[in-house]
Amino acid sequence: MGKGEGSIPDEEWERFLREAEAGTKGAPEEPSARARMVARRLREETGPPEPWRSHRPARRRGGKAWYAVGLLAAAALLVVALDPGRVAGWFGGGGAGDESTPLAVESQRPDQAPPTEAVAQLPTLSQPFRGSPAVRWGDGAAGIGMPEARATGWMSKAQVAQALEKSRDFLAASSLDPAVLRGERPRKAIALINPHQKDVKDYLATAFRAPSRENDPLLLFSRFDTSKVRLVGDVVKVRGRITYREGDRGAVEVTTDVTYVYPIAPATPGVDEVARTIVRREVVMSWDDPAKVVVDPGTFSLVSYMVDTGNSECGTFPGYFTPRFSTDLATSAPDNGPEVDPYDRSTPLEELVREGCGTVSRS
Repeated sequence: MGKGEGSIPDEEWERFLREAEAGTKGAPEEPSARARMVARRLREETGPPEPWRSHRPARRRGGKAWYAVGLLAAAALLVVALDPGRVAGWFGGGGAGDESTPLAVESQRPDQAPPTEAVAQLPTLSQPFRGSPAVRWGDGAAGIGMPEARATGWMSKAQVAQALEKSRDFLAASSLDPAVLRGERPRKAIALINPHQKDVKDYLATAFRAPSRENDPLLLFSRFDTSKVRLVGDVVKVRGRITYREGDRGAVEVTTDVTYVYPIAPATPGVDEVARTIVRREVVMSWDDPAKVVVDPGTFSLVSYMVDTGNSECGTFPGYFTPRFSTDLATSAPDNGPEVDPYDRSTPLEELVREGCGTVSRS
């Protein structure tokens, strides 16, 4: 990201990292009790999760260990079996010049996956969404459905409207900003996160320096290694919605469930094959009452987040999405995991996130 309005100077970023490593005195023990409740429910239903599926660093309060406050990270990377011969026409014709009517923004969870078509239509540099349901989705943040604001918890109607706008700003800054997609630091997005969540600060301080299963920046941010792939065009297709309710301590708890479709091609000059990486994220944010929770003005506390990814190398954690192309598949063993439709938004993301690798039915 460049140094435009709202960005954080490099010296501020370095200060952030130093504070994260040293810890912040006076930070509240539980900026979001909801996160602990979710972690406890998952522990009761499924037993202790694998370390890379959830991050619950122990914290101490009154001599007792308490699990993560404000950070529940679950990830499942589904790798695509991208066989051009199988890529069917899948809803809608061709991107630019296509006469299909754009879909209205999503206002509630759909009850089924987008339909498919029998005619094969492969993506091209000029029509990177051809042959995909995303051809009728919104461009960028315009594809995110926004609810009507109403007074909720400690916030007035106007304050809720502002919180919803800032929540969408975070999605744009973390998953749509061209500089972030090219691998730059997501300064604008991080600036919206409550800096008093120590577990989140620790995660952010480590994720970009030493990405791993437990500290994977892709849980919250979309990034590609431009030495290996290039983004095709300047449009990311998006479909999803934002909802909210009253949370703990009268907070306004905002849930975002959004699917992003990124068209990419190999960085090698003269290679024009186009593929797509499909990413669905659920991020839950708590806009806390500053009278009850230590929070900087204009920031939210992270409650939980999950990600499900189609067409990104599985089992490695370089800190970037690593798409596969037909030439990669020709030299790699097939994946034997379950088949998943990455465009199907009818199933709650929590039910889709699972350990291991699989294949996507279309891309």
